[in-house]
Amino acid sequence: MRSTFLLISSSLCLSAAALAPLPALAQQTVTNAERADQDDDDFHRNRGIIVTAPFVRDLSILAGTSELSGDDLSREARSQIGDALTKLPGVSATSFSPGASRPVLRGFQGERIRVLTDGIGTIDVSNTSPDHGVTVEPIILDRVEVLRGPAVLLFGGQAVGGAVNAIDKRIPREVPEEPFHLDALATYGSAADERSIGASLDVPLTSKLVLHLDGSYRKSNDLRVGGFVLSPALRAEQLEEAAEEREEGNIGEAEEAEELAGLRGRIPNTGTETYSFAGGLAYIGEGGSFGISGSYYNSLYGVPERPGAGHHHGEEGEEEAGGEEEEGPVTIGLDQIKVDFRGEVFLPGFFEALRLRAAYADFKQTEFEGDEVGTVFSNQGIESRLELVQRDRGGWRGASGVQYVHRDFSAVGAEAFLPPNVTDQIGFFTLQEVRSGNFEVEGAARYDKVNVKSQSLGVERDFNSYSFALGFAYIADDRLRVGVNLNRAQRAPAAEELFSNGAHIATQAFEIGNPDFTTEKSWGGEAYIRWSTPDVSLSLTGFYNDFDDFIVDVPTGLEEDDLPVFQYIQNDAKYYGFEAEASVIFARAGDFRFRANGVADYVRASLDGLGPVPRIPPLRLLGGLAAESDTVALRAEVEWFDEQARNANFETETDGFTLVNASASWKPLGPGRGVTLIASANNIFDVVGRRAASFTKDFAPLAGRDFRISAKFSF
Repeated sequence: MRSTFLLISSSLCLSAAALAPLPALAQQTVTNAERADQDDDDFHRNRGIIVTAPFVRDLSILAGTSELSGDDLSREARSQIGDALTKLPGVSATSFSPGASRPVLRGFQGERIRVLTDGIGTIDVSNTSPDHGVTVEPIILDRVEVLRGPAVLLFGGQAVGGAVNAIDKRIPREVPEEPFHLDALATYGSAADERSIGASLDVPLTSKLVLHLDGSYRKSNDLRVGGFVLSPALRAEQLEEAAEEREEGNIGEAEEAEELAGLRGRIPNTGTETYSFAGGLAYIGEGGSFGISGSYYNSLYGVPERPGAGHHHGEEGEEEAGGEEEEGPVTIGLDQIKVDFRGEVFLPGFFEALRLRAAYADFKQTEFEGDEVGTVFSNQGIESRLELVQRDRGGWRGASGVQYVHRDFSAVGAEAFLPPNVTDQIGFFTLQEVRSGNFEVEGAARYDKVNVKSQSLGVERDFNSYSFALGFAYIADDRLRVGVNLNRAQRAPAAEELFSNGAHIATQAFEIGNPDFTTEKSWGGEAYIRWSTPDVSLSLTGFYNDFDDFIVDVPTGLEEDDLPVFQYIQNDAKYYGFEAEASVIFARAGDFRFRANGVADYVRASLDGLGPVPRIPPLRLLGGLAAESDTVALRAEVEWFDEQARNANFETETDGFTLVNASASWKPLGPGRGVTLIASANNIFDVVGRRAASFTKDFAPLAGRDFRISAKFSF
């Protein structure tokens, strides 16, 4: 394998990374007045728009875009970024455990969703399996942008479902005017006895040189739930097993099954402990900026076990001689060392700027079975982007660039379901917009060449992927925007889909890939309407995707190593649905504004001839009322989830449920004085909720009643 130095050098030569070109569009769902109210005491507040590409600030091609920032991000921050975003339109989460949860966008998850930090992939292994945690700590973020729609292909051809872009401060973007700037957040949550603290410090060393430091620590115990831990179907299964064991005279086994069926209160083995720290340095001058940062992330978390699942590693004779050995609970320990670089040079003439963004990471994850090491996953990777931004010329603007990704993955141990493999990808992309009068036309195109090889299998595959998007929009008085987007996307199969062949302890399945897969292809479209005034914001988007050679894992009905066998196949598929969001200030009294808001989303997905796509979120409705002033904000909301009865043949139905939440925030020193206190009560009526998109929904429900308090400081 090439050395770290050679990897970085080759990456920078091929393509280095510009800042993500699209995230500024996340501002579309937040008015300027709301933005000032949200976080007027953070000097980073409005700077990100400048850095994350102003040339695409209002592109309608990103019809479905939203963000979480300010006090909202502080209130919703959880141990994993997936669980922090679920109140945004079109967003759910895998919710595998409190320590592992990735976002689900428009029903897509895994390989079809890119999780980014400042426009660059997280370079972990969270995309390979839902039990793998994401190496992003939400409590140190400036904001999180959720990008959906066809133009996300600029971040990679595989991001057909969308992207989540986490913006941190590790490479400073501005020189503070004060001698130092400190941001800190401390939180306590009752449902898991969760304690967390994070802080970041920016110090101007000179008028153009800024030093950044940050760190975080989070610890939680087993998660408390509102009722039975097991779903009704699993409880019935355990009680049936208990009756059979009693009939056979196995009293101990019967009592164990009965105890599982009656388990309430807390989900065993779901505690977490996570810490991170980072340092960065940036030069910010009139002609551009350059910066570098280094970070370390470490997490240890438990994996809930499905009752009745089992596996073994030994030979048959060894089992007979020694008997079946009791296995301890599964825990996962992971750590990542990462180096990030960002640069921008302002240019004269046709091009406005050259933007560079790159990252290298060394990631390691260990799955423990009790005190024994089960499997060790390693991933060394590079991702880099180079972008040329065009100067706006009479309503024509755009950007073009090149992206390079290198991934060197290995898994060693009894549960090494995937052989060592290397993936290299180079992509070329462009995004262009022309505006004339009330009309806009936007186009995006991308070409990717992907090489995936496994030396141990003697298999090497090359894929060529072509993707493009075209959008048309009508704008009236800068308030109303109506548009249609069309796209054609192709995705190369991931190594997991090609080469998997073995027992995976955490997902409790025997997974088999297919090295003969072809590219996954889709035609898609969306139509939207948006209305925005200082007091009213409305957005409605409908989308449709038609896939050829869609890659999905399905059960075979067989068992291997006491685990159900899941085989990856290619099949045609269709996704369609809608997202809606509304916010209305309906009254004012004194210093207070009274606001009503709502969110609704729905996805329906089917495999041609095979029935529903697995793990699709149901219809969701959220409504809230808020009273806001410059120093106080009060909010109450109700979030309703329909049942999910459209399931793949190995899934159980998911019951509907309703969550009632309330929150209050207070700036005791007044607006702009740097102190905010936040209190919230989530799931007030202590109901049992299960996410349909989760592998573990039947034995790992969502948190029960959870009281949270947070203190946020910015000086």
